[in-house]
Amino acid sequence: MLMNLYYLLPCRISYDPTRYPKYIPEAYCLCKGCLMGIFGEENFHFRSTPVYMPTVILRRTSSCAGGRYVYTEDYVTIPVGCTCVPEQEKEAEDVNSSIDKQEMKLLVNQNKPSSE
Repeated sequence: MLMNLYYLLPCRISYDPTRYPKYIPEAYCLCKGCLMGIFGEENFHFRSTPVYMPTVILRRTSSCAGGRYVYTEDYVTIPVGCTCVPEQEKEAEDVNSSIDKQEMKLLVNQNKPSSE
């Protein structure tokens, strides 16, 4: 049995009367973390991030031709789902960056010509 993806994901309906299609479903993430494990616990070592898909829509212009609206192609990105991304550890990142800065200072000081 085939199921429509929009029934599986929570979505909002975006409406724009000057766009074709006027209604576009947009997925959104329910959790900050990711549901993992056999019981589906929320794990905050990962974060839920939207997955975007580029798509073409038609945008109505202010001009008419032959009594009909004129449309132009427009490229938009639409959130279509969510995925899990590992959360970066800030403490480890800060420590490494400060170590790198200290090492860089030492290297620069070693390479400077002595003025004595």
